[in-house]
Amino acid sequence: MECISIFDMLKIGIGPSSSHTLGPWRAAERWIVKLRSENLFDQVAGIQVHMYGSLSLTGKGHATDYAVMLGLSGADPEYVPVNDIHAIVQNIKNTKILNFNNTVPIPFDPVTDIIFNRKFLPFHANGLKFVATLADGKKKSQTYYSIGGGFVVVEERKNAKRNRETFKTFPLPITKGHELLAYCEQEKKCISEIVLLNERSLRTDAEIDHEMRRIWDTMLECMYIGCHTEGILPGGLHVRRRAFAMHQNLKGDMPYSNPEEWLETIRHTEVKFRQILKWVSCFALAVNEVNASLGRVVTAPTNGSAGVIPAVLMYYLVIENHDADFKDIKQFLSVAGEIGSLFKKGATISAAMGGCQAEIGVSSAMAAGGLTELLGGSPEQVLMAAEIAMEHHLGLTCDPIGGLVQVPCIERNSMGAIKAINAAELALGSDPKEAKVSLDKVVQTMWETAKDMNTKYKETSEGGLAVGVYLSDC
Repeated sequence: MECISIFDMLKIGIGPSSSHTLGPWRAAERWIVKLRSENLFDQVAGIQVHMYGSLSLTGKGHATDYAVMLGLSGADPEYVPVNDIHAIVQNIKNTKILNFNNTVPIPFDPVTDIIFNRKFLPFHANGLKFVATLADGKKKSQTYYSIGGGFVVVEERKNAKRNRETFKTFPLPITKGHELLAYCEQEKKCISEIVLLNERSLRTDAEIDHEMRRIWDTMLECMYIGCHTEGILPGGLHVRRRAFAMHQNLKGDMPYSNPEEWLETIRHTEVKFRQILKWVSCFALAVNEVNASLGRVVTAPTNGSAGVIPAVLMYYLVIENHDADFKDIKQFLSVAGEIGSLFKKGATISAAMGGCQAEIGVSSAMAAGGLTELLGGSPEQVLMAAEIAMEHHLGLTCDPIGGLVQVPCIERNSMGAIKAINAAELALGSDPKEAKVSLDKVVQTMWETAKDMNTKYKETSEGGLAVGVYLSDC
């Protein structure tokens, strides 16, 4: 079983999709590294990229073509200025030249050199192949698979042995929920403490804190940008941003000039039940409106579900506990990351493999677990909350209209966040010994449901709302 860190489950990247944007982007970067390791980089005279399966069927709507061009150009999704993205891509389209890894100009026409094949490769629904034509006319190719959440693998799984060895270095290796609970009992620690024991085998405390702060700062900034940006989302569906108007009606009159001051002003707003619902929805919508416009978000565990975890964590910070600080943020994200890893190990976090239950369902379970520990829940109640959240997302299809991560994706983040809060409250008011379904059972059931689900409901835009609502209706 592979080693999965918190920072594998929570990654900073560019929208709109972790599997269709961030994954192909990272695959392009990996291919460059491979070419360099084989001393072939300087011999590359031409490049073609072939998309397969879901990457082909919904790649245009998910900006997969943008992602591979940016990755091949040497841009880093964590740090590239968001405002530069369109300029880089447009320059390639206009000049038909790609500055390979920002080093070597190579002829490249996106119209003919990015090829969308409808067929599926057997290993995974999200396949892409890079083909280099070398100076001597020979071809060199490599196929990668974007398996969800920005994770990229090759079919041979050459890294699997190394990952298993790393996994063994964890003092407390975990593959199932019941193993996690056993360690909590054995060590007399809560889940976040167990998670950090494992993380310390990979990083120092200072490194862990630095990365945690980067993740939270990105989440907070993303909510802030989304709440302060109005207009129409790109893509052709003419979807109007809603977070801006919701925020205007909720925020009150207190002044602020940055995301941190903004958070403090929200703590002084009205907190009736309807306002709380609106705030949580506003936070979730804000993130995924940023995501839909190729903004920077945190995959949590995917881009399409990036709004759930920050919305629920923000709910805790501005509604439940006004004294909360970085310690609480770190605790929440540690628990959420561990729960997400259980789903990745036992099922999938890829909508192309499991439908939207694998994205919104998993993110809701992650958020429910994190919130439950912050609210004083026991390890058993934490896993119970995660189970409840996923149980009520089982079978959720992925059917994006126009292949865009907009309808119904953006609203689903709001629903997933509200369900997570409700699941936490149900678990906190329950005795886990009375639970009829364990987290391990719901993970297994989610995977069985994923395998039974028709392909047209797995991010192919060939079923559900994607065909029931015509683009002309929009």
